[in-house]
Formats: sequence, structure tokens, C-alpha cells
Amino acid sequence: MTAVRPSLRLEKSLFAAGRVTVIGVDEVGRGAIAGPVGVGAAAVTVDVRRVPQGLADSKLLTQARRTALVPAVTRWARTSVGMASAKVVDDQGIVAALGLAGARAIASLVEDGVPLDGAVVLLDGSFDWLSRALPAEHRPLDVQVRVKADRDCASVAAASVVAKVARDDLMTAAHEDAPHYAWASNKGYGSTAHYDAIRAVGPHALHRTTWLHAASSVALEGFEELDSLVG
Repeated sequence: MTAVRPSLRLEKSLFAAGRVTVIGVDEVGRGAIAGPVGVGAAAVTVDVRRVPQGLADSKLLTQARRTALVPAVTRWARTSVGMASAKVVDDQGIVAALGLAGARAIASLVEDGVPLDGAVVLLDGSFDWLSRALPAEHRPLDVQVRVKADRDCASVAAASVVAKVARDDLMTAAHEDAPHYAWASNKGYGSTAHYDAIRAVGPHALHRTTWLHAASSVALEGFEELDSLVG
């Protein structure tokens, strides 16, 4: 699988403009019908070293390559992953869930000693779902959105890799308790086998029940809502 190699060009331009820390942020699991949304964050500073060999947007890498990259990525940058459960997606909507997961990722970096003074966030996409979710103590934090940042910016690509691997690992572990949904292979996305299992046995606590419109034959009456594994 061929991957576009990201660079530190934008990060270095921000350092040249006086920024102290650049935090790449990317989400994963936004379009899944089961499991949490995850947000990865990767913080680099002016003394950042060369981009880890093979780093790319997680969507352009094989599962094996993503997993193999994590040790190099976590040595290269300060990383964290925040999650928001399927229940949060159902109760509050996907934008709020992304914001909560992102705020958790930023909070984890702060707990790990990453200062936010002089920091800037590079957020993949065209919409800032993060700023409004940050707690008062983490504001103001400059958030700059950039389309395809996960492809072009090394810090964001690093965030995408750690988030994807963390969420995939969670869904693979959940597969052991509910193998009929085939989460080890589909990671909670809406594959044919996944929908067939929902029709056959009904939804699981990890399902986003408000997202199951494509499985219209599933009877949701009487489904007891359980807390998600990731709360």
C-alpha cells in the first residue's frame, strides 16, 4: 500500500512564527456504528527530530504497519488518545462526542507535562469541533483546522496512527465477548456481516443504537441500554 509521506513543513513554519509546541490532532471511528470515537494527539516542539520512517496517515497504512509504527511515534512525539463512548454519541451526538474525546486527549497531554502556553493545535478537517469542548483551564488554545492534515503534517499523521491502533485494539478485545459481530475485522464499521449479526441477535451495548438506520429490520424495543466499556 503506497502512502503519501507527511512532512514537518507546517510545524516548522509555526515554530518560526514563535510557537513553542505544535499538537497534531485527528479522530478515528467517526463513521462506525459500534464502539467509541477516538481522538489522537501528538505534541512536538522546536527540537523535534526527523519524521519516523514510514509514517503516514493511518488510513493509508496496513494494520501491521500502523502497529509497528507506534513505538517509534511515541518516542518521537508526546502522544495521547481520548475516547468517547457509543452512549455519548447516542445521547449527545457525534460532534459533542468528538469534542469530549479531543478534550480528554489534550488533558492527558497536560497531565503528562505538555504545556499549552505557546501551543497551537493542528486539527485535521474543515470544522473545529474541539475548541468548544475544552475546559476553561485549557482555553484559550489556538486551534487551526486543515484539510488533509493527516496526510500532509507529520504531527497529525502521528496522532492518526496512535488513535487508530488504540481504537482497533479496543474493538478487537471486544470481539472476544461478542464474536458474531466480527469486530476483529470490521472494527465496528457497518460491514455486511456486522449488519447480519445485528439482525440475527440484536444490538450490543457498544452499538450506537441511533446509528442503526441501515439495519431497519432490527427490533430495538426492549433493548436495555448498558454503559459502554469505555464510559
